[in-house]
Amino acid sequence: MEELTRTEERVMQAIWDLDTPFFIKDLVERMPGKPPYNTLLSVVRILESKGFLGYKAYGRTYEYFAKIPKEDYRKSGFRKLLSDYFDGSTTSLLSFMAKEEQITSEQLEQLQKMIEGKNQA
Repeated sequence: MEELTRTEERVMQAIWDLDTPFFIKDLVERMPGKPPYNTLLSVVRILESKGFLGYKAYGRTYEYFAKIPKEDYRKSGFRKLLSDYFDGSTTSLLSFMAKEEQITSEQLEQLQKMIEGKNQA
């Protein structure tokens, strides 16, 4: 899966939040600061060329839709993070989080239950 720039990712987040096919004007209304129509159209076309969006043409008007689910993008990003920064080791990631982040005992308990549940499956 291709990586997205920050701008492309922000636009995709808005599209996933819409959770329905959309026209560019709908997306302009949804985006913070209401970016210019042509700017947003350019980003949408890039996302379409990267395979993140599809479209249906109605004459000269296009209705776009997400082709990549948010969950798939999230998984891909997580795998990249794990691979690039933690040598693919979940243990290293969790160790880092425990040392660097404020993890509550409740959160640790939830993690332990998830791990135990996975080991039983």
